[in-house]
Amino acid sequence: MSSILTNTSAMVALQTLRSINSGLAKTQDEVSTGKAVGSAKDNAAIWSIAKVMETDASSFKVIGDQLAVAESTLAVGVTGAEQVVSLLKEMKDLAAGAANDTADFAKVQAAITAKSDQITAVINGSQLNGIALLKTDINGSGGTAYDVLASLDRTSGTVATSAVSITVAGPDFEANVNAAGVTAVADKASALTAVGEIEALIDTAIQGAATLGAAASRVTDQKGFVSKLVDSLKNGIGSMVDADMEAASAKLQALQVQQQLATQSLSIANQAPQNILTLFK
Repeated sequence: MSSILTNTSAMVALQTLRSINSGLAKTQDEVSTGKAVGSAKDNAAIWSIAKVMETDASSFKVIGDQLAVAESTLAVGVTGAEQVVSLLKEMKDLAAGAANDTADFAKVQAAITAKSDQITAVINGSQLNGIALLKTDINGSGGTAYDVLASLDRTSGTVATSAVSITVAGPDFEANVNAAGVTAVADKASALTAVGEIEALIDTAIQGAATLGAAASRVTDQKGFVSKLVDSLKNGIGSMVDADMEAASAKLQALQVQQQLATQSLSIANQAPQNILTLFK
């Protein structure tokens, strides 16, 4: 039945056009932003999960940067420790060479003292960003351990940080690799005594260098893990919120055609009341 008061066809066509326009606007937004879920109203559950993952990825990126600094700091410490071992070996060779009655003990002792001074300089100079791993006071505030934040532990929605504690094993270099305390070489007997004392210092230095090396390896491994974790989080976020650009492009073209057809449909439906007038002519 035709009516001049209610145009049912126009109402249906208008509702269809509105639905198409809404879908077209959403698809255009996906194409322009590259995201299928750009806000909480698009998909509250996915959006909230993605946001939590984004904050985790950002935090782990910062942790990765801190681990890179720690890696460099430990590399400086390892280099210094290895240099100390090398200098101690040179001291031992000097003392061993003086273990005879014909040695020039004064010159040998002067050379040993020079090596001892070099060791002190290496211990004091092996630092980065205020962290001197070979000294008694590692951080200038009485600290004896170097703590590095290595990960985040999420439990029941709460973020708790766990730290990796890196400590120079046992006695520190400044206190226990004290080359200045070695017996002065004044004769054959004292030279032999110095050799034994220096050998003990070498053992201590090697142990400290090995501990630092192991810590450096651990930090490097953790840095690599954190880097991969950040990549995995980013990939996970992308799979949840990123738009399928090929599908979105095809859908956009289809909706544009539907919009044109719906507009024509509405135009035809709006002409229906005018057609009623022909019945009275």
